[in-house]
Amino acid sequence: MSEHVSSKESVPTAPADRGRTTIADGVVEKIAGLAARDVVGVHAMGSGLSRTFGAVRDRVPGGSRSVARGVKAEVGEVQTALDLEIVVDYGVAIADVARSVRENVIAAVERMTGLEVVEVNIAVTDVKLPDEEEDEPEPRIQ
Repeated sequence: MSEHVSSKESVPTAPADRGRTTIADGVVEKIAGLAARDVVGVHAMGSGLSRTFGAVRDRVPGGSRSVARGVKAEVGEVQTALDLEIVVDYGVAIADVARSVRENVIAAVERMTGLEVVEVNIAVTDVKLPDEEEDEPEPRIQ
C-alpha cells in the first residue's frame, strides 16, 4: 500500500459553513420587547394609539398580547438596529431608564441571536402619572 499525500488536506468544515441561519425582524422585536419591559420604570411599550389597538386585540378571544408592540427592528445578516417607544412611570429618571433599557435590550438580543446591535433608539412617548386611570400596566416577565 503506498501512502499518498494529497495536495488538498481534508479540513473538517465548521457547522456554520454548512448552511445559513436567518433571523426574522419579528423575532428580534419580541426579544427586545421582553427585555425592555423587564426594566423597572418602563410602564408600557408603544405610542398611545398602538397601546389602544393592542388593548382591544388583547381582549379578543384567541388574541394574544403583542410583546413586540412599540419595537421596530431592521435585521441584516450580522447586525441589527432597533427603535423602541416606551412609556415611563412618573418619578423615574428617564435618562437612567433609557440607559437600562438600551443595555438590557442589547445584551438580550446579542446573546440570543448572535447579531451585533448597532443602535437602540428610544422614544419616550408618555409618562404614566400616579392618578391616571389605565387598563393595567403590562406585566413584567419573571
